[in-house]
Amino acid sequence: MMDILIISLIVIIAIQHILFLILEMFFWTKPIGLKVFRQSLEKARASETLAANQGLYNGFLSAGLLWSLFHPSGDVSAQLQYFFLSCVIIAGIFGALTVNKRIFWIQGLPSMLCLILLIFN
Repeated sequence: MMDILIISLIVIIAIQHILFLILEMFFWTKPIGLKVFRQSLEKARASETLAANQGLYNGFLSAGLLWSLFHPSGDVSAQLQYFFLSCVIIAGIFGALTVNKRIFWIQGLPSMLCLILLIFN
């Protein structure tokens, strides 16, 4: 039962980061991107290249989390999960401290919960 919960959380977190990639790389200056990130069109245009780069990194986090679910070795799979969940937690904490506290609640907390479940599984 715990394994299903952990896998489900990892999938949700990976999907979140795929959505971040899409928003940051393709919709940063579009109405939905402006609304989600609460910024003006001028500010979005000025930071568009940085946002695309950030989106790419979110894609890498997604890829790593999904890779961890499909790796044939259970030990390697667990190590990948620890690593990529820790990366997401650090990114969530850093984002909360430097950009907006909402980032921790959206990105950091679900990953932290998943990592705790993984540790005690």
